[in-house]
Amino acid sequence: MKKYLFIVLFFITIESPAQSKGMFSKDPIINLENFDKQKVHWGYFLGFNAYDFKFDYKNTPEKDISVKGVTGFNVGLVGNLRLYEHLDLRFEPGLYYTQRDLTYSGFTNENDALREVKSTYIHFPLLLKFSSERIGNFRPYLLGGLSATLNLSSNSKTKDDNLQQRFRMKPWTTNYEVGFGVDLYLEYFKFSPSIRGVFGLNDELIRDNDPNSPWTGNIDAMKTRAVFINFTFH
Repeated sequence: MKKYLFIVLFFITIESPAQSKGMFSKDPIINLENFDKQKVHWGYFLGFNAYDFKFDYKNTPEKDISVKGVTGFNVGLVGNLRLYEHLDLRFEPGLYYTQRDLTYSGFTNENDALREVKSTYIHFPLLLKFSSERIGNFRPYLLGGLSATLNLSSNSKTKDDNLQQRFRMKPWTTNYEVGFGVDLYLEYFKFSPSIRGVFGLNDELIRDNDPNSPWTGNIDAMKTRAVFINFTFH
């Protein structure tokens, strides 16, 4: 997280000293004064993600399945529709690359104990953005909404399962999302760093063919949890 905050500060401080003074001084030079009055505007984002799984079990296991996340990469587009002065509707389709390593207890063979779950997601969030009053060239906001996600690496169509070292997931899942960010009005564009939590609503796991499988037999539900840090340019 410290690394991500450093990146946010880096983007802010690369502006010229005059620009930085204009943003935070008592009487700043107002940049892009009428930008938010547009009915529709567009942008794009780049960012990072940290995905996890939340497991619910049928019977309490001796040891939970260990999930180790790998920092992933996000890229996508932003469409913003102004509804009211402080309320916008946003559609942010994006491509998300990530990996989660699952470690199961009770195996002596590492190939059986470890499952590398590599995922490529197409993410379709529809969000409401609640903005505060603009303070000079600074405007904080809150985000919330629902999303649908298509997992291009789900392995849902294969008949092989964990016995053949193939971890399977359902291709579609739905989520709710909440987050916050700030709009920074620079001389030529608006820069918006944000952080968002994503919480899966439905079970994503496809069970193994054996109902008593040591990998999936005791899992009642497996749901995505994720954190997105995006840097949006308008």
